Amino acid sequence: MEEQFEVQPVIIAGLDKNDPSFAYSMEELANLIDANNMEVAETVTQKLDRPNAGTYFGKGKVEELKELVEATGVSLIVTNDELSPSQIRNIEAGTGASVIDRTGLILDIFANRAKSKEAKLQVAIARLQYQLPRLRTSMNVRMDQQTAGSGSGGFTNRGSGETKLEMDRRTIENSITHLKEELSVITKSEDTRRAQRDKSGIPTVALVGYTNAGKSTIMNGLVRMYGQGEDKTVFEKNMLFATLDTSVRQLTLPDQKQFLLSDTVGFVSKLPHNLVSAFRSTLAEAAKADLLLQVVDYSDPNYKDMMETTELTLKQIGVTDIPMIITFNKADLAQAPVAYPTREGDNIIISAREDDSLNALLAIIKEKVFKDYVTENLLIPFSDGQVVTYLNEHANINSTEYLEEGTLLNVELQSADAARFEKYVYSE
Repeated sequence: MEEQFEVQPVIIAGLDKNDPSFAYSMEELANLIDANNMEVAETVTQKLDRPNAGTYFGKGKVEELKELVEATGVSLIVTNDELSPSQIRNIEAGTGASVIDRTGLILDIFANRAKSKEAKLQVAIARLQYQLPRLRTSMNVRMDQQTAGSGSGGFTNRGSGETKLEMDRRTIENSITHLKEELSVITKSEDTRRAQRDKSGIPTVALVGYTNAGKSTIMNGLVRMYGQGEDKTVFEKNMLFATLDTSVRQLTLPDQKQFLLSDTVGFVSKLPHNLVSAFRSTLAEAAKADLLLQVVDYSDPNYKDMMETTELTLKQIGVTDIPMIITFNKADLAQAPVAYPTREGDNIIISAREDDSLNALLAIIKEKVFKDYVTENLLIPFSDGQVVTYLNEHANINSTEYLEEGTLLNVELQSADAARFEKYVYSE
């Protein structure tokens, strides 16, 4: 039975700096609120060319927020942008409510969703880096259980002249250092596994895109069809950041072609810089891929903004010059009827819950990642039967004929294998 939590009401507040995407970003903030087991009680916005240096919002708007807090009894305000430590303190002083900015909210969501050791370490580092400039003498630094137990040593006697603020800062810095060391061990292990996969010569395809666009649904659909069983599917749910861990699955097609498919963490606009940096190792699957599938929620009217966010985030993590298929998903949920699966160049409109769509997507994947395949006639002497066994397992055998000299195969195989078995090429 799923555990039930009390939903916390919040006031969301945003500053419209003449940004054409402002309404969309506020809608997205409301979705993030929902993903964090909160609900929007009131929405407050203000138009300003630039933020107020001290209070972010204008003084009149801070007063309006104070009156709203008093009238509704809602004690938490969530802002649509990242605020400076002094801006947060000044709004709290002016309204009598607690304040969380967008960055803090996203970090909370990631902390609640992290499952693997790697993801937990990445989020812990990002949260501590976020806390560090926000320390103040009167605050007690709350250390997560995994951070407190990280071996950082806690407070040490460094002389009566050291203030509590300095000790708090030193404790957090030590914790960050220790957590990074732990993460580097895991990262090296992942790099080793990735290098082994690269050596295998199996092409890699990475799913990237906005959170909740349907990446995990596509992966699970293809795994069920061409993977190694239902136990290899990944968690999927209709919510933001359902999963933070990168999963890699090997798919074997009926013609024996194989590729690796990875599902990466989803993106969101204004993704905190510290979080992007912390998850750089996780997103390395995308950086090393032979092909990217950018999955887009075609049913969302803001899908073009989502595509811009995805492309910007990919640039931030250094993912450039990799071939990409734009996969417009959830066509079955689009407000206006649309035909699918429909392909236009390297773009395709699909519904990931339908096999016809997945096979249409797979056809484009095969064109891109198996373009180096060639078809050859190979005559394999009976004494080299291990070669026939290898080709049956790693290539697509179109026909088999037995001659006096050996086994004649018409086979589709990787160019590297074609070069390796060049001596068997048969021409009448």
